[in-house]
Amino acid sequence: MPLCPMREILRDALKGRYAVGYFEPWDQYSMEAVIKAAEDLNSPVIIGCGGMMMDQDWFNGVGMEALAGIGKVLAHYSKVPTALLLNEVSTFEQIEHGLKYGFNAVMLDSSYLSFEENVRLTQKVVATAHTVDVDVEAELGHLPLGSGEYDKGQPFSTDPDQAVEFVDRTKVDALAVSIGNVHVLLKGKSEQLDFDRLEQIHRMVKVPLVIHGSTGFPDEAVHRVIELGVAKFNVGTALKRAYWIGLQEALADTPDHANPQHVVGSRKESDILVHARERMRCEVERLITLYMCLK
Repeated sequence: MPLCPMREILRDALKGRYAVGYFEPWDQYSMEAVIKAAEDLNSPVIIGCGGMMMDQDWFNGVGMEALAGIGKVLAHYSKVPTALLLNEVSTFEQIEHGLKYGFNAVMLDSSYLSFEENVRLTQKVVATAHTVDVDVEAELGHLPLGSGEYDKGQPFSTDPDQAVEFVDRTKVDALAVSIGNVHVLLKGKSEQLDFDRLEQIHRMVKVPLVIHGSTGFPDEAVHRVIELGVAKFNVGTALKRAYWIGLQEALADTPDHANPQHVVGSRKESDILVHARERMRCEVERLITLYMCLK
C-alpha cells in the first residue's frame, strides 16, 4: 500500500488512546523485522532511518538514499499502514535530500539550540516539507545522552508555555518532549519522569506528543503517558541490542566449517542474519503489545 501520512497514524493513536512505535532500523533485515512484527499484530508502524548514529560521510553519500529506497519498497508491500520517517538529522540540507528521496515525515535535530533558533529552523523545515505534503516532527527541550548528563546542570525539560508558543509558531505535526526520558540509555531505566509537566503540556498543546529514548523508558509508565497525550515512542538501542544478541546466538550455533553462502545472506534458516532479524522482531512485537497498538 502507499505510504501512510504519519499525522494520520498519530491522530488515530490519540483517538484510540494507544501509541505507535517508530522502530528505527538500519538495513533491509532490520526493516523487515519491524514490518513483519507490525503485520503479525495488525498494527500501524513507522520505519525510516536516523541521522544521529550514522557515519555522516556514508549517510550523506549513498546511505540515506539507499535506506529510503528499501523503506519505500517494503512499505509498498506492507499489509499495515506504514510511514517513512527521516529522524533526527543535523542539517537542513539533509532534510531537503530526505524530501527528494521520498520520506513522508522528517525531523531536524535542533533541540540543542536556543528557543528562537529552534523556532526559526523548524519554521523553515515546516514551510518546505508541508509544501510537498510531508509531516514534520520537532523536539523542544533537550534529552540527555546516556546516564550522567543531568549532572551538567543544563535546562533539559520541556517548558509547557514555550511548547504552546513553539507549536503555534512552527505548525509542527508532532512534538517530542523531554520529561526525564534519556537518549541511548544502555542500562537501567529513566527514573526522573515528570508526569505533572507532561500533563501540563498535553493540556496546553494539541498536537501528538512523542517520547524519544524509549529503550530506557519504564514499561510501567507507558500507559500513563499515553493517557497524557503521547502517541509515539521512538525505539533504537533496544532493537540493536536484540539483533546483536541474535547474532551472538547464531554464531555460537554455527560450526566453523559451515558454508558461508548458507550462513550469511541466504535468507534460509541457516542465515545468521535471519536469526538476528527474528530476535529483533520478537522485541518489536513485545513493544507494540505494550503500546496497545493492536487492531
